Amino acid sequence: MTDWSAVRYMRFAAERTRPSRDLLAAVPDPVRRAVDIGCGPGNSTEALLARFPDAEVTGLDNSPDMIAAARSRLPGVDFQLAEVADWANSAEAGSLDLILANAVLQWLPDHQTLFPRLLALVAPGGALAVQMPDNLDEPSHRLMREVAADGPWSAKLAGAAGARAPRHSADWYYALLRPGAVRLDIWRTTYFHVLAGAEAVVDWVKETGLRPFLAPLTEAEREDYLSRYLAGVAKAYPALPDGTLLLPFPRLFIVATAAGR
Repeated sequence: MTDWSAVRYMRFAAERTRPSRDLLAAVPDPVRRAVDIGCGPGNSTEALLARFPDAEVTGLDNSPDMIAAARSRLPGVDFQLAEVADWANSAEAGSLDLILANAVLQWLPDHQTLFPRLLALVAPGGALAVQMPDNLDEPSHRLMREVAADGPWSAKLAGAAGARAPRHSADWYYALLRPGAVRLDIWRTTYFHVLAGAEAVVDWVKETGLRPFLAPLTEAEREDYLSRYLAGVAKAYPALPDGTLLLPFPRLFIVATAAGR
C-alpha cells in the first residue's frame, strides 16, 4: 500500500482532532513522559501538549509523509519513524506516564496481546488512552465491503476487510485490561459530522477505511469502484435542504489507569 498523505488526511482536521482532545480530557494528572503512537501529522500530539504542556513527548508513526508533516508542525518534538508493535516489544515496562493511541490500534492485529503489553509500559497511576473508530457497521463501511464483493475485483479484494483488526465490544476490552488496571473508563461517542455532500464522505474515507480496498486495484478499477461506492453513499446519506449531510461516526474510547506492580 502506498504511503499515507498527510495533506489529504488533514482536509478534515477539526473532525479528526476533536476525538483526541475528548480522550485526553479524561487522562489523569500528572503526565511527565508520554508517547503518541500512530501520531499521524502531529495533530493529536499537539492536543497532547495543549493538555500537558510540560510533558516530554515522543511521537511514533510508520508513515514517512506523516512523520515529515508532524516534524514540520511541531519542530521541538521528537518524532520517530517506527512500527507500533516493534516499539511496544522493545520499550521499557513502566517507563511512561501516558501512551496515547488515537485512531491507530484498529489497524493492528492481536489486541489480546497488544493491549496488555501497552498497559504494562505505563507506570503505576499512568494511563493507556485509546480511541478507535467503531464504525464497521455504519453504511459508509458496510458499502465498502458490498461494492468489493459485487464487482469484477471481488477476488482481488477478498481480504481487504481484514486490514482492520476484528471488532470487539467494550466488555471485551474491560475484561482484557482489568487485571492490570486500577481504574477503567470506557465510553462510546457518536459524532455527527456536517459534510458537504456524498463526495465529502468519499474524500474522508479514501484516506482511511477505503485504503485497503483501493490499493490492489488498477486506476480504471479504482474509478469504477469509487463511482459505485459514491452512488451507494449518496443513497445511504441523503442530503439536507442546504446540500450538506450528517455523517454519524461512532468511536470507542478507553482510558486504563495502570495499577501498582
